[in-house]
Amino acid sequence: MIRRVLGFLLVTFAVLALLPIALVPVYAIPAVHPVSTLMLFDWARLKPVAREWVPLADISPVLVRTVMLSEDGQYCYHRGVDWRELNGVIDDALEGESTRGASTIPMQTAKNLFLWTSRSFVRKGLEVPLALYADLILSKPRLMEIYLNVAEFGEGIYGVQAASWHYFEKPAFALSSREAALLAKTLPAPSKRNPGKPSRMLSQIASRIEGRAKRAGGFSDCVVEPAQRQAKADG
Repeated sequence: MIRRVLGFLLVTFAVLALLPIALVPVYAIPAVHPVSTLMLFDWARLKPVAREWVPLADISPVLVRTVMLSEDGQYCYHRGVDWRELNGVIDDALEGESTRGASTIPMQTAKNLFLWTSRSFVRKGLEVPLALYADLILSKPRLMEIYLNVAEFGEGIYGVQAASWHYFEKPAFALSSREAALLAKTLPAPSKRNPGKPSRMLSQIASRIEGRAKRAGGFSDCVVEPAQRQAKADG
């Protein structure tokens, strides 16, 4: 009996480990629209899910830039993991200090697609190899496109298109810099922040990131420029 249980657990673990390896190359295909584990969980509980896939070329560049600056300013320069930030978090944890977030966009995308949401060092440890693999297989624009289409922006609201319609009654390509900043700063705490009716604190932090995005240089060129070229080709 014990051997059967151990064998079942071993097979289950092997399947779960191999699933991302098999799926990430499939997700490189533009026609494939991945879903997140949270979306699957909501569907399993018969909860409503709002998500409308939108190509990166149809998302406001100001939103892309603001999200990158807010969540992962080194996105164009690292290969999936910002080792400097991650090592800082590990040092803080070993010293017993409160830890800050160090998840890159590839790490967050890996979490959204394959892992769970509760914070733990186990999950963080799994995010690292998955992020390295995803960044190796997927282009920077495609990885960003997936992230922006699976990220949670509120209960049952996934992706920037659904969030744009829900909070601002407009598509993602029409977002203003202010609206983009509010959505970007909702990402760290979608269950506690409402970009459509922002609190004073959310308004303040959104104003700061909006100003930084306007002053920032070419940190987002690896994503924004290919998306703009694609938009012109499609138009």
